[in-house]
Amino acid sequence: MDSSTQTFQHRTLPIKLWPPSQSTRLMLVDRMIKNLTTPSIFSRKYGLLSKEDAEEDAKYIEDISFGTANQHFVKEPDGDGSSAVQIYAKESSKLMLEVLKRGPRTKEDGEVMISEKVTVANETVFDISGGRRAFIEAEEAEELLKPLREQNSYTKICFSNRSFGLGAARVAEPILLSITDQLTEVDLSDFIAGRPEEEAIEVMNIFSSALEGCVLRYLDLSNNAMGEKGVRAFGSLLRSQKNLEELYLMNDGISEEAARAVCELIPSTEKLRILQFHNNMTGDEGAFAISEIVKHSPALEDFRCSSTRVGSEGGVSLSEALGSCPHLKKLDLRDNMFGVEAGIALSKSVSVFTDLTEVYLSYLNLEDEGAVALVNALKDSAPSLEVLEMAGNDITAKAASSLAACIAAKQYLTKLNLSENELKDEGASVLSKALEMGLHHLNEVDLSTNSIRRVGARLLAQAVVHKPGFKLLNIDSNFISDEGIDEVKLIFKNSPSLLGPLDENDPEGEDLDETTEEDGAGNEDELESQLKNLEIKLE
Repeated sequence: MDSSTQTFQHRTLPIKLWPPSQSTRLMLVDRMIKNLTTPSIFSRKYGLLSKEDAEEDAKYIEDISFGTANQHFVKEPDGDGSSAVQIYAKESSKLMLEVLKRGPRTKEDGEVMISEKVTVANETVFDISGGRRAFIEAEEAEELLKPLREQNSYTKICFSNRSFGLGAARVAEPILLSITDQLTEVDLSDFIAGRPEEEAIEVMNIFSSALEGCVLRYLDLSNNAMGEKGVRAFGSLLRSQKNLEELYLMNDGISEEAARAVCELIPSTEKLRILQFHNNMTGDEGAFAISEIVKHSPALEDFRCSSTRVGSEGGVSLSEALGSCPHLKKLDLRDNMFGVEAGIALSKSVSVFTDLTEVYLSYLNLEDEGAVALVNALKDSAPSLEVLEMAGNDITAKAASSLAACIAAKQYLTKLNLSENELKDEGASVLSKALEMGLHHLNEVDLSTNSIRRVGARLLAQAVVHKPGFKLLNIDSNFISDEGIDEVKLIFKNSPSLLGPLDENDPEGEDLDETTEEDGAGNEDELESQLKNLEIKLE
């Protein structure tokens, strides 16, 4: 067994609620059909929909809601997908209300029109991402892009969620050429989905040539599975950008070759404030190229390189490069294979992060040594830190005193996530003392899956229960006895909503198996339970 296998053999994976399975999506459609065809105060006022209309509307609503929630999850994932599920349900509820207020359709009404296909905000944003996710060919492109042919003041275009074919791209080309001098923001995320590689590359070439010369501050090319070929297809556009402030290349298949291409093509990143590479295949070699970009981005405020398969050498390179970014406010390196050495290297750069407010360092294999180095450095820097996440790093009670000292020094801390470690009662006891001290802004603490028993659970509950504005203590998936659970619930008797569920707790103290087929079924059950009571809510 090699070292990488040994590193991961005891790592449990967080529960993922997103994306939902096809069966769950169909379940939601069925539930909406029932809501739309059941007599209610709405049907009495606006009329009752037929089953045929309800089926068409429900499928359309689900499609739009899924797309909206998925965009949120990709751009701002919260780890388990729970916020995406909430958006999924909320959007579905809102659109059902729109349909019911519209009432039954007549034969002349034609296609479902829940929301306009083209969104215009203050006449500066042209957005065709709403509505059904679909392929676009020449004829529809002519219709959709018609407003861009007319005199306008659009500075941002968003073509996300629509897949452009060659015909549609050729329609868009002269239109884009006519407005290049006014565009400052371009969103081409997820705009070639499902196209054959050869066609997709040609479409990217067309858009790149048409947009070459735009003076952009914002460019989003995420969710296009580009790889090196795709990056180079956008070469004309990238080479012309010297003023970029925000660049998004998430879920793009950015390999080491593609990362080197990005580094080679963009002429200047001096003004870059946001750089996001989430969910790529970058690896160590690719991290070296990204490090070069970071080194030359002194204005960087938000850097995300999560789930990119970066190991120790690449982690050290990125960590050292970040020392050139004194204005960093948000750092997300989750789900990589950094290890202790990269953790120590990052701790040396942390001292310059005086403006840091959010740091996400979960699942980096930091162990005690790497974690202690980082929290010791954070204690003396980042005075305004609000979010600290270090889940799944094999941290034990040996690191608890250093963690506690760092936490106690962060008076603006709102969220602490140390789940999936091995802190046990000893570590929980030390941390609870730090949590009691001040920390008036703290509203969420996650110490689930830490082998905590009755004593530790009780101390943690007592430490946070009376904090003003506190929202959630998660100590699930620990080894708390039945008596201990009763004690914790008693502590929260006046505010039970502040205590997370304890359904996965194991009072016998036996280690739970890692992911199995049954886990997937459990996750699906939890997702369905969040959607089963979907209601139409009046705003």
